Amino acid sequence: MAQADNHHHRESHMSAQDPYRVEGRVALVTGAARGIGAAIVESLVEGGASVLVTDILTPEGERTAARFGPAAQFATLDATSEADWERGVATAVEAFGGLDLVVNNAGFELAGFFADTSVEDYRRQMELNGTTVFLGIKHAIRTMRPGGISGRGGSIVNLSSAAGFKGVMGLGAYCASKGAVRLMTKAAAVECGRLQYGIRVNSVHPGLIKTEMGTKTLQDFVKLGIAPDESAAEAAFDAAHLMGLGQPVDIARAVRFLASDAGCWITGSELVVDGGFLAA
Repeated sequence: MAQADNHHHRESHMSAQDPYRVEGRVALVTGAARGIGAAIVESLVEGGASVLVTDILTPEGERTAARFGPAAQFATLDATSEADWERGVATAVEAFGGLDLVVNNAGFELAGFFADTSVEDYRRQMELNGTTVFLGIKHAIRTMRPGGISGRGGSIVNLSSAAGFKGVMGLGAYCASKGAVRLMTKAAAVECGRLQYGIRVNSVHPGLIKTEMGTKTLQDFVKLGIAPDESAAEAAFDAAHLMGLGQPVDIARAVRFLASDAGCWITGSELVVDGGFLAA
């Protein structure tokens, strides 16, 4: 298929010099106060974007945004709240003149064996990892599609997990929620493509990353009796990843690639960034 496709949308601000830059674009990132989210903000700002940093952790989020001067601004956003999403996208458009990228990064991991997990904990996991992404996709599309308040197309990147592909003992509800993100991403990509919205939708699937949430996973595995102590849990996870555990910047660079013109012919895809965890 070498022939040009009229439906093939390439974002209007193509950079002839460096397709990995995101010069002049406006991003909204959820769960951006710390960890992977903060690293994503840093990578996008380094690439030339303006970023609305959002989180429920207001003081930490304000500190993160303050690191980047006028290129970043903070807004409190509970990603499970539709009203917060409406305010958030309006704030991004008002502050920076549009919206080109939404990164649905906010999430939560709750460990537990199936037989011991309450239905309330299961629902909470689906709400914090699934509903958050559903609302982010919905309001990104409404804002970025033709006729929306930004209306110039763009990109949506959803953070799933290697656990969205592979069953992990003690993480049944988490696997379910991250699997939902993977397929929701594909459905949104199909809609945006078929309806010619000019919006690409992709997912990123990290392995275990050295963050507060990653440390909590190790601690949970000790509590569940899967590992005798935290150092043994870390050693087991480290061995399960062919290249060892990851850093937030590894995920941030993958997100920026998908958001940039370097990824302009990628939609409905999953980018696994897991140090070889799924391959092993």
